[in-house]
Amino acid sequence: MKKFLIAILSILTVTLALALPLQAAPKAEKSLYERLGGVFAIAAVVDHFSDAVVQNPIVGKTSQNPALRDWHTNKLNRLPGLKFMRTLWVCEVTGGPFKFSPTKPGKTHLGLEKAHLDLKISPAEFDEVAAELGRSLDFAKVAAREKGEVLAAFAAHKKEVTAGYKAK
Repeated sequence: MKKFLIAILSILTVTLALALPLQAAPKAEKSLYERLGGVFAIAAVVDHFSDAVVQNPIVGKTSQNPALRDWHTNKLNRLPGLKFMRTLWVCEVTGGPFKFSPTKPGKTHLGLEKAHLDLKISPAEFDEVAAELGRSLDFAKVAAREKGEVLAAFAAHKKEVTAGYKAK
């Protein structure tokens, strides 16, 4: 009798389990890194962006800022390394698995003030670089939501990047 009751209870349990709708656990939202398409998609945007900044008349090789003009005319041999560093930075900021290791550490791990101090970047020049980043994101057909998140992450570092600027 005991075996019979166990068999009946087992059948009922299986029947109930099959009859009830299965509820999947809610999916965790993908990170911005994943939504951007990962390291290769980020590297493509960084490559386009970096080349565009060099050509940009406000912040590139014809900039009125002597430090930016010098970098974009006399130090372009460093551009491949800078593209690599920018890619790592964006990957980490967006939640990816790669870690940025600064050559000139700032106050925080992702701080940019030391790396940009000598460039004396004005707030207007920073805004132009941000606009160039926006154009590169558009070129890569990055969706509006992700574009906004990337630009917000970039804008969060404006004070650091412009720390070396002194108004005239």
